[in-house]
Amino acid sequence: MSKTDIESRKTQAASWFRSLRDDICSQFETIEDEAANTQLSDRQAGRFVRKSWNRADGGGGEMSLMHGRVFEKVGVNISVVHGQFSEDFSKTIPGTETSNAFWAAGISLVAHPQNPFVPAAHMNTRFIATEKSWFGGGGDLTPLMPADAAAEQFHGDLKSACDSHDESYYPKYKKWCDEYFHLKHRDEPRGAGGIFYDYLDSGDWAADFAFTKDVGTSFRDSYCTIVRSLMDKSWGESDRHHQLVRRGRYVEFNLLYDRGTLFGLKTGGNIEAILMSMPPEVRWP
Repeated sequence: MSKTDIESRKTQAASWFRSLRDDICSQFETIEDEAANTQLSDRQAGRFVRKSWNRADGGGGEMSLMHGRVFEKVGVNISVVHGQFSEDFSKTIPGTETSNAFWAAGISLVAHPQNPFVPAAHMNTRFIATEKSWFGGGGDLTPLMPADAAAEQFHGDLKSACDSHDESYYPKYKKWCDEYFHLKHRDEPRGAGGIFYDYLDSGDWAADFAFTKDVGTSFRDSYCTIVRSLMDKSWGESDRHHQLVRRGRYVEFNLLYDRGTLFGLKTGGNIEAILMSMPPEVRWP
């Protein structure tokens, strides 16, 4: 691949992640405006606040954080970083046999709703270039109260997105997600799952990029529909307590196992952005 080709691909990927961020933030703010019949409708509709950050060793990013009446906390971050992997970390990354140089861009979203009956959700997609290049990411749903219908819809939407590209993707990436988002120390899943993929380099970059874009848009559309369908449901103090206890599982996974957290810490990323995924309130009884 020529230097011109890889630079063009970097530009396209970074531009897409920014565009998707803008679209998701706009749609989440619209949901905040629509929340006229929720238990917290007397509160002001939330709006995203953006904060840029620079990485000393190259690149940076932008955080978009909102505290609202539907979303207790939701962050949608984008970043474009580059530099050198440490010697130890480079051994775990493809394409670093002769050089530790890397470039990475991506979007990362974590939503923690106010209503215990509205599932939390996570999505990230990324493009990484060393001497090789690949896409990775996925999305998953974490109901804190029973939400079988929402989980079924979410998986159906992701399956449709996968099947439009390759019918082998959904079963393979669902299995990867189920295995990845598993709390080994508790021997339990983090939530209802979704899809997870990494090192996607089929040899057709345009097709891999198109699939990655569809993962982002299908997550956006599916999750917005789920939030709207459940955000008016009434809830009580016992529901809130259960929600906060279950959020503890989210914290445990992200601090112990999450690859994105590890990547950010190992590459000198912004700590505030890396830990954006933490819920605003949690309990360990």
